[in-house]
Amino acid sequence: MTTKYVETTNPATGERLARYDLQTLDEARAVVDRSYDAFKGEWRKIPISKRAEYFRALAKVLRAGKADYAKQMTLEMGKPISQAVSEVEKCALSAEVFADNAEGWLADKKVQTDAKTSYVTFEPLGVILSIMPWNFPFSQVFRFSIPSIIAGNTTVLKHSQVCTGSALTVQKIFEEAGFPKGVFNTLVIDHETVASLIEHHDKISGVSLTGSVEVGQRIASLAGASMKKCVLELGGSDAFVVLGDADISLAAKGAADSRLLNSGQSCINGKRFIVVREVAEEFTERFVGEFEKRRVGDPLRQDTDVGPLATANQVHTLEEQVGDALSKQGRIETGARRLEGSVGSYYLPTIISNAKKEMRVMSEEVFGPVAPVLVVEDEREAIAAANNSQFGLGASLYSTDIQRALSLSSSIEAGMVTINAPVRSDPKMPFGGVKKSGIGRESSKYGLREFVNIKSVRAY
Repeated sequence: MTTKYVETTNPATGERLARYDLQTLDEARAVVDRSYDAFKGEWRKIPISKRAEYFRALAKVLRAGKADYAKQMTLEMGKPISQAVSEVEKCALSAEVFADNAEGWLADKKVQTDAKTSYVTFEPLGVILSIMPWNFPFSQVFRFSIPSIIAGNTTVLKHSQVCTGSALTVQKIFEEAGFPKGVFNTLVIDHETVASLIEHHDKISGVSLTGSVEVGQRIASLAGASMKKCVLELGGSDAFVVLGDADISLAAKGAADSRLLNSGQSCINGKRFIVVREVAEEFTERFVGEFEKRRVGDPLRQDTDVGPLATANQVHTLEEQVGDALSKQGRIETGARRLEGSVGSYYLPTIISNAKKEMRVMSEEVFGPVAPVLVVEDEREAIAAANNSQFGLGASLYSTDIQRALSLSSSIEAGMVTINAPVRSDPKMPFGGVKKSGIGRESSKYGLREFVNIKSVRAY
């Protein structure tokens, strides 16, 4: 075993939690080989109805241990414990949704052609490598792995080093649920080893990444060079649009819920708050009130709403982004400082009014509890501002005229639009974006079909 290692740290206290040895390239290749053997030897041949039973067992294991799993996530990356418990429950729900629906979603599709028999069938590809981030240590992994595995693939996970303990726990969960050995595997490896596996290991058939644009471009390049299918979820700067006829109380609460979910560390947080002028003053006042209601503190407390950021570097980045906004005439309505008396990576929920499109908080993905409010004249300008981004993951639109809002949704350049509520993932709905927010989809029947061979069969 190599002498290289990674350490995990509690961001609320700075305490070191654990040390893990990194696997060598040869060790990682051996894990991929075992995953391939599991795919070729048994797993792909099992009927989907039988695979579904494993996922029902998986849901039971998740629910039985959710208190312990939630605590591990909270200790490693600072997620408020109540949200961590909900995250585990959502993983269990996803397992049940695919157990109930995957067989129908992957059933052969008959097609009328000049042949006597024509149909399309969906067959697994092989070993799929996933590269996952720290912000949702469980749900990111299960959102990828459940559809990939129930389709007949086997998987290998390279998780963020921030949540290495959670990554290893996920493998134990699959084992406890009775999955055959090799179907789900966790690797503890560095970036160079990941690149080598993608480039040179021909038993890997596909790659799924959730991460930054820069990392996504690198992974896409490696996968493309070796002709491996890839799905990329690369984050966003989601627009939260409030029209003149919106229910302002509902919009302000939804804005706070959206921006502060996971302490502001979610790709689908509302991040750019675009408000029509006639309601901007009332919205901002209520928005500030909602932020100041939220409790910031120990993430292990049940009543904590906002915990620490996952790393100290994120606090530094937020301070730079807020400083840039202030240098461009932004006004601080609340927050904009660290939590007094804390040694952890805390940053208070912050609202910046008088936002301008050239500010970093309006153009970058802000990963923390900072909310700029941009005032526009009308709905036309609001939609234009929403689309003025390199990203296109999700968007929220608030209006009491539902039909009008649904009509406007077609003009928003995003993979997901939610009316009168924050953007949320749902295992029955496709998840993903356009522009630099990524390629491909996760969840639902559309995510289920990303890592399959869509095969045409005709008989004459």
